[in-house]
Amino acid sequence: MIRDITIGQYYPAQSPIHKLDPRVKLFATLIYIIALFSYKGIAGVLFIVAALAAVIKISKVPFKFMVKGLKSIIILLLFTACFSIFFTQGEYTIWEYGILHISDTGLINAATMMIRLVLLIIGTSLMTLTTTPNQLTDGLEKSLGFLNKIHVPVHAIAMMMSIALRFIPILIEETDKIMKAQMARGADFEHGNIIKIAYLFIFAFLAVVIVLRILLPVNLGNLIFR
Repeated sequence: MIRDITIGQYYPAQSPIHKLDPRVKLFATLIYIIALFSYKGIAGVLFIVAALAAVIKISKVPFKFMVKGLKSIIILLLFTACFSIFFTQGEYTIWEYGILHISDTGLINAATMMIRLVLLIIGTSLMTLTTTPNQLTDGLEKSLGFLNKIHVPVHAIAMMMSIALRFIPILIEETDKIMKAQMARGADFEHGNIIKIAYLFIFAFLAVVIVLRILLPVNLGNLIFR
């Protein structure tokens, strides 16, 4: 599951989307997010899906490569859906037990939110997959350059964003190594109750934090000057 995270990764390819100015992609992504959370009705969903599918086709990024990134947010999707289903009141109640109830409005809201989250992850991943961290940093700095007039540290903000994006692959790699080491010692991340699995993930996360604390001074210079 850790290896399936695609946010922050770059997929090299020769496509018109890769060659676009990063400022254009940043602005288009912003418009996409606004439209995604503003649409109403099936027609809006179909239009957004069709537009996203066309851009993915032009970008030459394999669809399977993008979809596998959804595995990392399955828990978030399930939590959002369950919260919406069991705690949203509607005109027609299908099932009720104490404070928990399932209504028609809850089911519709859950389905709508899950669709939006899936499209949000795929759309934003497309921007990072077709744009290098350096290009994103330059595009963000140029787009927000006017804020320098009011003494907003745009360059520092863009630099922090670039370093954060560059450290995502390192975080994924180190987490994968530690999880494999634990699995070699008998740890099971796929079976067992949710408390046991959560304990294993917390332990792995703490180990990654310690490892990155050691690797951070070594890798920071390489990341900045790469």
